[in-house]
Amino acid sequence: MTTPDPFLRRLARVNPTIAFIVALVLLMAGLFLPGVVGALLLAGLAAGLAALTFTTWPVQSPITRLVRVVLLTLLMVAVVSKAL
Repeated sequence: MTTPDPFLRRLARVNPTIAFIVALVLLMAGLFLPGVVGALLLAGLAAGLAALTFTTWPVQSPITRLVRVVLLTLLMVAVVSKAL
């Protein structure tokens, strides 16, 4: 049996409440800050979501995959609309 990636073990120990609050603060700041600053915050959040989606893809159910792809798409639409 292979040992899990240390990054994944550390990620699994993250408090879900803290992760949710940080993501919510980044989302709200990205939506309310003007122009490029807001777009950069949203892009950072999208990059984190994309990394999490890519890392956990093999163990997620099809509906969870769909929800994550839809949310990532909506977040990217928000990034482009803020940047313009």
